[in-house]
Amino acid sequence: MDKNMYDVAIIGGGVSGCACAWNCAKLGLKTILIEKKSYLGGAITGGLVIPMMKTQDNNINNEFYNELIKIMKRYNAQITYSDKNQGWFNPELMKIALDDMLTNAGAEILLNSEPYNIVCKNYVDKTHNDNIIHSIEIKRNILSYYIESTYNDKNINFLNKNNYKKLFKEINAKIFIDASGDAIISEMLNFKMQLDNNLKQAETLRFIMSNIDTKTFSDWLLDLDSDRNVTSVTNIDDEYYMTTAYTWDEDKNWALRPIFKAAIENGDLKEEDSSYFQIFGVPKAPDSVSFNCPRVNQLLPYEEKLISARQAIFRIANFCIKYFPGFEKAYISRIADELGVRVTNRPLAVYNYTVNDIINQTTFDNVALHSNYPIDIHSSSKNDSTLQATDGYDLPIESLMSADCKNLFNIGKAIGADFKSQAALRIQKSCFSMGEAVAKYIKNNI
Repeated sequence: MDKNMYDVAIIGGGVSGCACAWNCAKLGLKTILIEKKSYLGGAITGGLVIPMMKTQDNNINNEFYNELIKIMKRYNAQITYSDKNQGWFNPELMKIALDDMLTNAGAEILLNSEPYNIVCKNYVDKTHNDNIIHSIEIKRNILSYYIESTYNDKNINFLNKNNYKKLFKEINAKIFIDASGDAIISEMLNFKMQLDNNLKQAETLRFIMSNIDTKTFSDWLLDLDSDRNVTSVTNIDDEYYMTTAYTWDEDKNWALRPIFKAAIENGDLKEEDSSYFQIFGVPKAPDSVSFNCPRVNQLLPYEEKLISARQAIFRIANFCIKYFPGFEKAYISRIADELGVRVTNRPLAVYNYTVNDIINQTTFDNVALHSNYPIDIHSSSKNDSTLQATDGYDLPIESLMSADCKNLFNIGKAIGADFKSQAALRIQKSCFSMGEAVAKYIKNNI
């Protein structure tokens, strides 16, 4: 094989991309993983999307997830919550664990890198599709000092474009996998998207507060709220981990409602700050709590979304310090690097999955995953969110195959599914299984 030719090139080192790269490398495929940030993990690390949501136990393609649990235990960065959810991980130590897993598996990793140009030529195959990707040119977003001192080898070309010294590397591969979370390859090549691709969910900018007396806070929470489906506490080695929630929707009698109402009346919170509030203990950070909030105004430009969200974080943090026992000396210790985006571009697939496949429990020959996670749609409007239970469903591998390109797969949030079905499929455990399923399919069929 040409030393510059890979079996598999994966764009995006988030949840699905890491699972896919690990499995591809373990299966003996020459694999390169390309990530635009300086670390792996995507939403689970930079986005602080912790813990993983729990789903049914009979899922398939769990090898990566099971190995991840073992590695995170080794780094003392995992707990098993009282509901038997093993997917409670420390987001910072997760970065180290993923480095460990991917490098030991033999996958090549390019960080601070993203697609700059794609060479895609017509490939006549009436039984599948018409295009094939030959190569992707990668742009390295690294300061020139590091480019010169660290990456000066014969196989890398230095180009001077617009007087900015950047590193560009051409990646040739047999198979390309888009795990970018936004179907960036299909977007760049102007491939067709799902008919309801314009529909979006509310976004969130997560954060962490530290220096909390979690025992005092946990005891207060348990006394306040008797609903153990909403509020619960687990004690592991004298460390307290908890979860609770509140929304401004009026169809549930939230225990926290009087407290939020008082804060709004006193001018400590804006009403929109109370639209969604959810917290979780942070594994092996016993004085810290992770916040799945605030929601972001969907109508704002991107920069204004981030600025307004950080202002909301400041208000929510001060609200917690004032109204929650145990938070008196707490402070904001971390704000997510990126918005929590629940739904993104969804390209057309060989099989376009729909919510009817979930409701009717459609069966398939080539199954990528099993799940029973609900149809979970977060709306920016009051009383308009959806959490619809499901009886269990399968996702076929064909929904991860591009309809427009013979050697392109789309995994993670940006898959061949309609808006409502994607709202059930987007959770991390399902994304792990997608990446693993594609790796095994490539090994067996390509």
